[in-house]
Amino acid sequence: MTALLEVENLNAYYGKSHILQGVDFSVREGEIVSLLGRNGVGRSTTIKAIMGDVPPQGSIRFKGREIAGMKPHQVARLGLGYVPENRDIFPTLTVRQNLLLGQKSARQTGRWAMSDMFAIFPRLEERADTAAGVLSGGEQQMLTMCRTLMGDPDLVMIDEPTEGLAPMMVELVGKLLGEIAGRGISILLVEQKLTIALKISHRLYVMGHGRIVFEGTPEQFAADTNVRQQWLEV
Repeated sequence: MTALLEVENLNAYYGKSHILQGVDFSVREGEIVSLLGRNGVGRSTTIKAIMGDVPPQGSIRFKGREIAGMKPHQVARLGLGYVPENRDIFPTLTVRQNLLLGQKSARQTGRWAMSDMFAIFPRLEERADTAAGVLSGGEQQMLTMCRTLMGDPDLVMIDEPTEGLAPMMVELVGKLLGEIAGRGISILLVEQKLTIALKISHRLYVMGHGRIVFEGTPEQFAADTNVRQQWLEV
């Protein structure tokens, strides 16, 4: 499989704090890759650096093109989607308007239509003309993910999609991730819940202190108790 996203020697800083310290990883076409690790090790910063929200140092290649230093809207137009942890919906706009804002152009015909979103999450259709700000946290998470898909990305980076959600909503998020993968779209997933990551990922990376400390399949990860104890368990 061809590498869709290649990150080499990625460094990033917040002020004088050296957060990312030479991060290397890749995501191939049609692949689901999870980025695991404790809070504060740099997982979210990695995604933000790729997207251009945090100034990156190093190489970030997407579809063979160097994107390090590009602005977020330029990166998005190349086909890289981003679902942030804080959800970032437009609270005063309706659900339908939020979804339409995800499209890159009004004439766009891609892999996803609004009818697809409503088929996967009937609750969004029920609330299509409701202001997004009154949705529950879980519904807002669904809306954010669906809005990103409306832009027809080739790779979606999703930051902690199940954080703070009820078990039923966690199940729905898992269903949507499966649906995304089923359409051949690559996923880079930052996730705390190991059960989801192990269930859907092709490969896993574990981060510790701003570096990649493990790379392997879910099976290799499950067999490596040292990595789990040292870098993940509290």
